[in-house]
Amino acid sequence: MLLHLPQVLSRDTVAQCRQLLEAADWVDGRVTAGKQATQLKNNLQLPESGEAARILRTTVLDHLGTSALFFAAALPKKIYPPLFNCYTGETNSFGNHVDNAVRTHAASQTHVRTDLSFTLFLSDPDEYDGGELVIEDTFGSPRVKLPAGDMVLYPSSSVHRVEPVTCGARICCFSWLQSMVRETERRRLLYEMDMSLMQLRQEQIDSPGVVSLTSCYHNLLRMWAEV
Repeated sequence: MLLHLPQVLSRDTVAQCRQLLEAADWVDGRVTAGKQATQLKNNLQLPESGEAARILRTTVLDHLGTSALFFAAALPKKIYPPLFNCYTGETNSFGNHVDNAVRTHAASQTHVRTDLSFTLFLSDPDEYDGGELVIEDTFGSPRVKLPAGDMVLYPSSSVHRVEPVTCGARICCFSWLQSMVRETERRRLLYEMDMSLMQLRQEQIDSPGVVSLTSCYHNLLRMWAEV
């Protein structure tokens, strides 16, 4: 399931993040690439240990923690500390690849099974040419280029790439997460049920049908969740 999450960060928060990012020193993005990706990855990345990265990670995680839509879709158990990249100039693309099945955070030695990946855009589409995130799945190859502050969430098992940025700079936050529900189809069913319940609650508050469906949702989650 590929999902667009609008306005994860407000415009004011994006502006604050951009101030930190524009003053930061960037390094070769291949520092976090696997063997295959090293040959395909050509971008810049914010050093994980820097003060700017620490502040920005906290900002992103705080906002994700208050997003009901993100929780409903991802059912997150662990989130790899978010990273930040930039595509511009000669460092402008990332070829077709699949994300590593497990990411290990070097500082904490925490292992995260990568069920889902996300890209949170920090540049608006009119700030750069190209740079679409292309995600190949059974329904085609959508080309994603979202407003600053919006996020796309998609299965880490998908083959994906970033098209060359031919003008300007594409700045994003990205990471991976381990869900409480490993199977993609089970997560999708739970998400669709949760969205339907939200709508029903607005129309039929505490009706017997809503209570019954809510019970079904939680019993399925109880059956499938790994916590």
